[in-house]
Amino acid sequence: MMGKRLRPAMTSDKKIGSLIAIVLLVALYVFLFMLDNALPSNSTTVMLITVLKKGAIYALVCVSMNLLNGFTGLFSLGQAGFMLIGAYAFSIFSIPAEQHASVYQYFDGGAIQFSIPEMLGNVFGANAGNFLGAIICIVIAGLVAAVFAALIGIPVLRLKSDYLAIATLGFAEIIRAIFQWNGLGKITNGSNLLRKYTNFHDIKIQIGGTIFQLDTIFPFLIATLSIVIIVLLVNSSYGRAFKSIRDDEVAAEAMGINLFKHKMLSFIISSFFAGVGGALLAMFQTTVQADPFASTMTYELLLIVVIGGIGSITGSCLASFLYIACSEWWLRFLDSGSFMGMSVPFFRDGFRKVVFSVVIMIIVLFFSRGIMGDKELSFSGMIRKARKRKASKEAKLPEKTEGKGDDTDA
Repeated sequence: MMGKRLRPAMTSDKKIGSLIAIVLLVALYVFLFMLDNALPSNSTTVMLITVLKKGAIYALVCVSMNLLNGFTGLFSLGQAGFMLIGAYAFSIFSIPAEQHASVYQYFDGGAIQFSIPEMLGNVFGANAGNFLGAIICIVIAGLVAAVFAALIGIPVLRLKSDYLAIATLGFAEIIRAIFQWNGLGKITNGSNLLRKYTNFHDIKIQIGGTIFQLDTIFPFLIATLSIVIIVLLVNSSYGRAFKSIRDDEVAAEAMGINLFKHKMLSFIISSFFAGVGGALLAMFQTTVQADPFASTMTYELLLIVVIGGIGSITGSCLASFLYIACSEWWLRFLDSGSFMGMSVPFFRDGFRKVVFSVVIMIIVLFFSRGIMGDKELSFSGMIRKARKRKASKEAKLPEKTEGKGDDTDA
C-alpha cells in the first residue's frame, strides 16, 4: 500500500519539477532576448553577454568531456583537438565566396569556393540563410570531428588510463601542427587567420519589418539542445552500459557488453559535441587560428569538469559559468591597480590569475569530488526532499504533544 501511495507522489513531483524547469528556461530565453534587443549597452551588459556566451560554449564542451571521462571512465585529453577540427570546419564552409580572395590571399583564394549560409541566403533571404546555414555548418563541424574520432579511436581506444590520455593528447598536438602546415593551406589557410565567416552578430530574425538580434540566444539554443541529447543518452540503455564500463570493465564484459563498441560510441559522440563546441567558439571569437587550441585548453576544460564534479552534468554547467565569470569578469579588478578608488600596489597585471589559482586550489582541496560530486541538480528531487522534511516534522509534532499530555497527567 505504501509503495502505491509513493508512486503517484513521485510522478507528481516529476511533473512539478519539469514544469518549474520549463518555466525557468523560458524566463532565461526571454531575458537573453531582452539582453540582445532591449537592454541598454554598457560595460556591465557587455561583460554579462560575454560571460553568458562563453559560459554556454564551455558548458557544452565540458559536458561532452564528462560523457567520456566521467560516465565512461576513459581518460582522454584530446578535446582541444576536436574543438580545433570543429572550428576550422565551420569557418571554412561559411566564409562568403567574395571574401575567399582576401582570406586565402597566400593560397590563390583557397580550394573551397562556396559558402553554405550564402547559398541558403540566396534562396531564403540573408537572415534566414545565416541562421540555417550556421546550424548546418555546426552539424558539419561535429560530423567532421566525429569522423576523425572514429579514425583514431580504432588504435587509441585499445589503450587504458594514462596511455590513452597521452595518445589523445598527442593526437591533439599533431592535429594542431598539421592544420598550420602550408601544404594544406588551400583548405586551412596554413598559419594564417580564418576570418569573415558567419559569427553570432550575423544571426538575426526578421518579424514583419523589425529585425531582432539573436547574438546570445543562439549559443544557448545550440548548447541546450546538445546537452539535452547527452542527458537522454546518459539515461538510456547506452548510458547504463557506459557507466558499467566505468565501474568495472570485467563485470560489464561478463554481462555481454561489447567494450570496444561502447567505448568507440562514447568517444565519437563526445568528439561530435566537442566539434560543435569548437564551431560555437569560432563564432564567438570571429577569427580562427590553431595556436589557441593547445593542450592548455584541454587542461582548462578538465579543471572545470573536476571542479563541477566528474560524472555530474549540472556540475559541469555550473562550474563552466562560474569559471568564466571569475576569469573574465569578477576578478578583473585585481589587474587594475586600484580597489574602490584606492591605489593598491600589488594589484597589477597577472595578479588576477594568482588569486584565481588559489581559489581553484581551495575548491579542489576542500571539495575533492567537486561542487556536485556525481549528483545532479533536480527540481523534482528538491520537492521530494521538502516533502520528506515536512512529513518528518509532522510526525514529530504528535510525539511532543503526547509527551506534554503525560507530564500534565503526572
